[in-house]
Amino acid sequence: MRVTVERSEIDGRITAPSSKSMTHRAVICSALAQGRSRVEHPLSADDTEATLRAVQALGVDVEKLKGSWIIEGGTLNPPTEPLDCGESGTTLRLMTAVCTLAEGTSVLKGGPSLSSRPVEPLLDALRQLGVKCESRGGNPPVKVHGKGGFEGGEASIRGDISSQFVSALLLVAPFAREQLRVKVTTRLESAPYVGMTLDAMRAFGVQAEASEGYREFTVKRQAYTPATFAVEGDWSSGAYMLAAGALAGKVSVENLHRGSRQADAAIVEILGAMGAEPIFRGQGISVETTELKGIDWDLTDSPDLFPVVAALCSAAKGESRLRGIKRLRLKESDRIASMVEGLSRMSVKTESSDETMTIHGGAPEGAVIDPHDDHRIAMAFGILGLAARGETAIKDAGCVSKSYPGFWEDLETLGAQIGR
Repeated sequence: MRVTVERSEIDGRITAPSSKSMTHRAVICSALAQGRSRVEHPLSADDTEATLRAVQALGVDVEKLKGSWIIEGGTLNPPTEPLDCGESGTTLRLMTAVCTLAEGTSVLKGGPSLSSRPVEPLLDALRQLGVKCESRGGNPPVKVHGKGGFEGGEASIRGDISSQFVSALLLVAPFAREQLRVKVTTRLESAPYVGMTLDAMRAFGVQAEASEGYREFTVKRQAYTPATFAVEGDWSSGAYMLAAGALAGKVSVENLHRGSRQADAAIVEILGAMGAEPIFRGQGISVETTELKGIDWDLTDSPDLFPVVAALCSAAKGESRLRGIKRLRLKESDRIASMVEGLSRMSVKTESSDETMTIHGGAPEGAVIDPHDDHRIAMAFGILGLAARGETAIKDAGCVSKSYPGFWEDLETLGAQIGR
């Protein structure tokens, strides 16, 4: 699907979709609890549906109701066919650990992009715990030879490639036959996502001890208990609509909770630093267009914000420097290269290295953009198109279904001139 975006003036109110990250975690915790749980306000998108299918393939019963999913957890069985994780890195990494709890061999695979994303650090940690597992050169597909559980003890793992490796270990840690200690051997990047994992576990009755800075975790053997879990709004998705308000009018986004643990709630600070002051009203937040100024910002803990913040910086006055972006080369696309390519097409000058991108803001011009099948790249250029001179065309714009299926419709609701 090809979408065109014209320079627009927008004004309105929308509701942010539910959190993708928390939906994944709530589904898995429900599957690990013995009994019936209810996940309220889950996000139904490509990635979360992949996790739902994966737990079903392990024998978990799921009933979809309007506004909630009923999940009957319990004993897990190995799948009869490979688990297709689509392009969801979260699904593949978290479910790789979950498959250690099924007695038998499980195979997990993914689409073309996911098949090039690393998983070996997680497999190495699982091997330290006595789990037999293998991959194709460190990438998917993955084969896990589960024994219905694993020994405890101690496992060391890197924290500078993906926090999902740490979350995966923590989610299955309560099933270890003896206390499990997880040591993170590097700085844990995207640490707030691990905080979200701990919150989800706690909601289902499991406690974990964490050191300051999340360099060490201790989890005793215990059991998940069924729960009713309400998924909060997604700051990652909401950030795009707040950016739209800062660039092209006035937007109020509902269902974004102040004080959320989500890493991408940092968009509030970023917008403030750029001169657009977000205003909280109840469960909503409003942003109006203003003259934006360049920033120097470290995105180490909120890497998913990089595309939309880069879009904001492209329309801001002066030079911006975005740091802590090294891992973005290992996402759905090489997001650094994808943004450099698209911004160049829109006449925005950039310089980049592994760790940093410098953006010379000014007056972006409409262009044809290839998002490289990356939902966040497509959304970022869709938002930037609202403020660009001329028409911006997004190829393969349907890739937004990975995390925000209603993205283009919500933009239209706000008054954006969208063509299909």
